[in-house]
Amino acid sequence: MTVPTLQDAQQSANQAASWVEQNWSTWLAIGLRVVLILVIAGVLRVVVRRAITKLIDRMTRTAQQTGGTALGGTSLGGLLVNAERRRQRSAAIGSVLRSVASFLILGTAALMVLATFQINLAPLLASAGVAGVAVGFGARNLVTDFLSGVFMILEDQYGVGDTIDAGVASGEVIEVGLRVTKLRGDNGEIWYVRNGEVKRIGNLSQGWATAGVDVTVRASEDLDKLKATLTEVAEKMSKEEPWNELLWSPIEVLGLDSVLIDSMVVRVSAKTMPGKSVTVERELRWRIKRAFDEADIRIVGGATAPAEEETAPDPMASVAAPSVYSNAASPQVQAATPVTPSQRPTGK
Repeated sequence: MTVPTLQDAQQSANQAASWVEQNWSTWLAIGLRVVLILVIAGVLRVVVRRAITKLIDRMTRTAQQTGGTALGGTSLGGLLVNAERRRQRSAAIGSVLRSVASFLILGTAALMVLATFQINLAPLLASAGVAGVAVGFGARNLVTDFLSGVFMILEDQYGVGDTIDAGVASGEVIEVGLRVTKLRGDNGEIWYVRNGEVKRIGNLSQGWATAGVDVTVRASEDLDKLKATLTEVAEKMSKEEPWNELLWSPIEVLGLDSVLIDSMVVRVSAKTMPGKSVTVERELRWRIKRAFDEADIRIVGGATAPAEEETAPDPMASVAAPSVYSNAASPQVQAATPVTPSQRPTGK
């Protein structure tokens, strides 16, 4: 083993210094280029994220002002343009857009840095494409859930606090995510519904609901008196609080829904705030029953006869029953009954 001498060390140092002297400008240019790429990417990312945040905030304020003006500042307008729901929706949309922008900017910057070091990107991109295809096939359900969640949030199909029917489950929305939506059922259970599994959505908390009450009365009732009584109940309830806050339109007496031999059905309907139709129907039935009692209008069942008619004796039954028993007990009636030849006994 040869021991390096001082002359060999000096020669190696001279070669290194010469190599650095020849290539320092190239390395300096590469370093400056990398720093410049990173600085530009960082500044662009900050600018884009702030622009997205301002855009989302402006859209939210515009929607709130438009909704409040269109609906006249009513409680229904406050429900449809819910500040908390829009805040959560805006936060979700802004988060998705910022994440996508950051991924695109930083990914492009990383590729530019690798290209600066003269690294061949073709094999890397090909490998990334193959890996993306494999992940896409393996996690296609995850991708489907994510894309469905993105479009659901962008289209504002439902939000926190809404009562929805998602087909696979129904209940009140307590959390909205890009992959899973949480619902609280009527019995308190929590349903975790994947966004990709939802094929249809029925939102019961948007727009308005319909409260309908069918009143069955005797066919002999005076129609004018019946209509006047129902109209009085509808007008009085439409003006009283808190029902005027729950009604989206005045209560209407639609008229006869059906006419039978011994009864007729009158329908009363109204548009209410979402989720309040059952409450309005119960109060409306209560008021109609009290008004009918005061006006001596009788309510009957649609498929059941009145109690007096059920307990009334049948006059035909009281007449037919003795004749049957007398025929069975009287020998004269039995002798008078004709006998066919096939029924006569044969003697041996």
